[in-house]
Amino acid sequence: MQNLSLEKAIDVLKRASQPVRAVVEVELLQALGLVLAEDYAAAADNPPFDRSSLDGYAFRAESTAGATADRPAVFTIVGEACAGTFYAEPVPKGAAIRIMTGSAIPKGCNCVVRQEDVTVQGDTLRVPYSLAPYSNYCFAGEDVQKGTLLAKKGTKLTAAHIGVLASQGYDKVKVWRPVRVALASTGDELTAPGQPLAPGQIYDSNLYLLAARLQELGFVPEILGSLPDDVTAAAEVIAGCRDKADIILTTGGVSVGKKDIMPAVADKVGERLFWRLAMKPGSPALGYKMGSTLGLALSGNPFAAYATFELLAVPLLAYLSGNTQILPRHTAAVLTDAFPKQSKGRRFIRAYHEQGKVRLPEQHSSGSLFSAVGCNAFVEIPPGTGPLQPETEVEIVCLYRKV
Repeated sequence: MQNLSLEKAIDVLKRASQPVRAVVEVELLQALGLVLAEDYAAAADNPPFDRSSLDGYAFRAESTAGATADRPAVFTIVGEACAGTFYAEPVPKGAAIRIMTGSAIPKGCNCVVRQEDVTVQGDTLRVPYSLAPYSNYCFAGEDVQKGTLLAKKGTKLTAAHIGVLASQGYDKVKVWRPVRVALASTGDELTAPGQPLAPGQIYDSNLYLLAARLQELGFVPEILGSLPDDVTAAAEVIAGCRDKADIILTTGGVSVGKKDIMPAVADKVGERLFWRLAMKPGSPALGYKMGSTLGLALSGNPFAAYATFELLAVPLLAYLSGNTQILPRHTAAVLTDAFPKQSKGRRFIRAYHEQGKVRLPEQHSSGSLFSAVGCNAFVEIPPGTGPLQPETEVEIVCLYRKV
C-alpha cells in the first residue's frame, strides 16, 4: 500500500499487532511508569492504629475540663511512647504519657496536647487549657481503610502510587510487560558523537533524538546503533530482533535513492505493510512486519524523523502499551506568524504553542533540527491550502510533555 493517510497507516499498524498484555511481577521500585495488570487493595488500615499527630502528652481529655493558665489540669507522667514502640498498659485517669509524632495512642487516652504548650516538672504535667476528645488524634484507617482500592488494573504507576503500595507492605506488583523497542539509524555517512568526522560524514543525531524521546515517554529502547547501507548486513541485525522486540524503529534509507535500502530490507526479513504516506514531512515512511515484531522505518531527515515519530510511532506505542496519556492531542489555536508557502498536500509544521496561540520558527526544512528545540506542537495544514496569515485559526497537534 502506498500514499496512505496518517490515520490509515496507524490503523494498519494496529491491525498487524496487539497490545502487550503479558504479565510480569517486578520489584516495587522497578514498577514506576509501568501499568498494573491487576487491582491492588489495602490489606490493612493505614495507619494501623490510633496515633498522635504531634509531639506532646496523651491523656483523657475530660480531665482538662475548666483548665486555665491559673488553674491548670495536673497529670502524673507514667511513661513514654515513641514511634516504633508500643505502650501496652492502659493509662489511668489523672495520668499521662509522653508521646511522639506517629506513636500509637494507648488505651485510656483520647487526646494529645502539644509539648510546647505545657509545663513539666519531674513527673508532673500541667496543662493550661481544656482539650476536646480526640484533639491531635489520628484514627486507625484515617488515610486508607482495609479493602480500599489503591490502584486498579490499567493504572500507570506514579511515585505516589509506589508510596501508597509500599505503605501497605507490597514489595512486588504485577504489571504488563514493558513494550520492547529496538532502535537503529542507517547510513554509511553517520558517525557517533565523540568520534572525529571524516570527509562527507555527519554525526548521528537521529539515534540520540529518538532514544531520548522514547525515554521521555517512558520506554527503554534497545540501541542497535548505526547500520551500514548494505541490505544483507542491515537485514541480519534487524532479523535478530524478530519476535524479541515488539517494534523496531529505524531512521534513514526509506526513499528511492541508490542507498535507500530499507524497502529491500523489509522484503528480506518480512512483509511490507505500507510504504509512503500522504503527508509532509516524512512521507517515505515504511511499515513492515516480521513474525510478531513490527518494523517502522522513518525518514533520515532529522525533523522528518521527529515528526513522523510523534505522529505515527507514538500512537502505535500508546496502543501497544495501553498508555493513552502519551497520545498527541488535537486542538485549535491562532497563528501569531505567517507561513508563506502553499501546501499542495497535507503538511505538519513545527510550532510553539502557549495559551491558544502558536508561534512559528523561521526554519521549516526537514533537515533542520535546531528549530525544533522548544517545539511542543505541530500546525496541521490541509491539502490545497494557500499561504497562512497571522491571526488565522488553525488545527494543531500538541505533543506529550511530562512537565
